[in-house]
Parts: sequence; C-alpha cells; structure tokens
Amino acid sequence: MFKYELIKEEKDTGARLGKITTDHGEIQTPIFMPVGTQGTVKSMDQDDLKEMNAQIILGNTYHLYLRPGMEIMEKAGGLHKFMNWDRPILTDSGGFQVFSLGDLRKITEEGVEFRSHLDGSKHFMSPEKSIQIQNTIGSDIMMCFDECAPADADYDYTKKSMEMTSRWARRSKDAHQRPDEQALFGIVQGGMFDDLRVRSANELVEMDFPGYSIGGLSVGETKEKMFHMLDVTLPHLPQEKPRYLMGVGSVDALIEGVMRGVDMFDCVLQTRIARNGTALTSQGKLVVRNAAYADDFRPLDPECDCPVCRNYSRAYIRHLVKCNEILGARLLTYHNLYFTLKLMEKVREAILEDRLLELRTEVFSKYGIKPTDYQKALKLNRS
Repeated sequence: MFKYELIKEEKDTGARLGKITTDHGEIQTPIFMPVGTQGTVKSMDQDDLKEMNAQIILGNTYHLYLRPGMEIMEKAGGLHKFMNWDRPILTDSGGFQVFSLGDLRKITEEGVEFRSHLDGSKHFMSPEKSIQIQNTIGSDIMMCFDECAPADADYDYTKKSMEMTSRWARRSKDAHQRPDEQALFGIVQGGMFDDLRVRSANELVEMDFPGYSIGGLSVGETKEKMFHMLDVTLPHLPQEKPRYLMGVGSVDALIEGVMRGVDMFDCVLQTRIARNGTALTSQGKLVVRNAAYADDFRPLDPECDCPVCRNYSRAYIRHLVKCNEILGARLLTYHNLYFTLKLMEKVREAILEDRLLELRTEVFSKYGIKPTDYQKALKLNRS
C-alpha cells in the first residue's frame, strides 16, 4: 500500500505539508531520511533511530546486491526483517553508485557492465535487474534505474543520457513485480539544462509513477544552479504526488528545497562529517576536533535537547575523536541526525503556521547563510 496526502500548502511559498502511508507506517513530510547504505545507518542501532524519530531510512541497491547478496536477503525475508527495522525503507536504484565507478563500468542501451569495487568481479545491472533486486529487498519505496550524467556534461551527452533514462524508466515499470506493496518512483534527469529537465519531468509524468525523484543535482554544481533547476523542474511534477530530491541534506538546501515544493530528502552529510569530528549546530558547523574545544565543557549545541547535548561536553567528545574512539563518531552521528530531524519538525510546524519564511530568516541568520531571491523562484513556481 502506498498513498500520499497533501494536507496543506504554506500561503507565502507553496511549501507542502503532507503524509505518506506505507505498509510499514506513516511518514510526515517534508522529511529528511537517514542513509543506511549497507542495511545500517553508520554507528546507529535501530533503537537510536526510533528514539530520534527517524520515520524512514534508506538502503542502497548496489551495495546490498554485492553484500550480503540477494540469496541471503531472500532467505532473511527482505531488508526489514534482516536488519530488524519495522518502519519504512526507501532504496535507490544503484545507478548513481554504478556510474560513479568511472573506468570500472561500461554503459550500453541494455544496461551497465561493471566491476565490483570490492573484488573486481564482473557484474551487469539493467533496469530489470535493479528492479528485481529491489523487489527482493522489499523496500516500501524504490527507484527506477537511471543514468546520472556529470554536472559538467555537454548538451548532447546529457540529452542522450536523459532519453535513455526515460526508456529505462519504462522498462523499470514494466519489470516491477510488487506494485501493490512497493511504490516505484521515476527519476527526473537532464543535467543543468532547463529544457531537458522539463522534458524529462513531462515524460515521466506521462508514465504515471506514484512519486517522482529529482536526480543529478548536488553533483558539483553551485547551490544557485541547483535551486534554479528545482525552480524549473518542480512546476512540471503533479501536486498530488510526492517529490524527492536525492542526495541533498545541508541546512540551507533543506529549507530552500521545501520552499520550492520538495517533500523528501536524504544525504550522507550528517553521518560523514560526524566521522570527521564535525557537528551540525544551530549556530553552524562546529569542528569539535579543533584544539579550541579541548577544555570547552559546554554541550555541542546549547539549543539542542538530544541525549548527547544533555550528557556530554565538547571537550569529552573531542577527546574521543582525537583518540579515534568509536563512541566519538557515534555521539556526533546521533547529534547530527537528531539536529536535522528536529529541523524538519520545525519546518513542518512553520508550514502549518504559515511562517516558513520567518523560520528561514531565523535559521539562516544564525548560520550566516544568504537566502536566495525567493520572489523570483515563486514567480517560476506559480507561472
């Protein structure tokens, strides 16, 4: 079962408050989704995720296909049972990871031949294969197989890539064996070219997917360019279905994306920078591994009420990080995810109360972020 309900649009921006219903529970949108690439959100257990109210997490088709493999996944009864997670799961198609392999892969119309980054073994991923893997994984939301063109790709390459992505989307839909249990999203591509983005969106909408993802952004382009591509693309996606911006999760991108009509986000930023000794806070990023915090006994973020900020000091967490103690990465990961999920709660409340622009001003001023010219975006979105 999959259902999206648009509950409210914010009066000044058109930002959307909604609810997604799946077999494994409801998801309040806009939502940030922690990334659990290999069936785990790094250093977090499932109780941690529930405690911070992670409503949905991600699994990665490419990585789970290589390890543990589909034979074990099938014996386990799918990813939910394998990892003991009873809330919704979203899987990507594996396309981004396969195309990131560079010289280790070869693209044809049929699919992609690639070598495993683990042992160099040869594999072949097609739209049909990607969907078969995701059907076995049993995710609540799954993605069509697509090609993510580089941000600096020229028009001709990007056009051919986008056209192939549309053909692969049709093949993905035709191959889907469990449409009543798993919602398959189409992925809008088209690089940094307005007309290709619009064409991709329109072609996917004609195929009538339950939801739509926006791929190929946050791949090296400027934030301004990314927001422009959202302004160009989102008006062509149906209001009654969810929109998912893939691989984006910085504070400014979350709020600016929501203002443009995005419902779902994911990113490895929160967990990755935690392992490098950095915390997200209400005042901006805090590089707690720096020497300045050696005797700083304040919490990571005085405005945060997470268990980490209630119980541990910057000095202690810095000590753990400098000693390469696992607990340091775990505490920072918990805080960063909690901070981001709490931010999205505030965003949902602001939409409900028609004060999202006010929240943006408040958050951005503390971060030192310059807001975009939203009036221009608003005109594009409502034209």
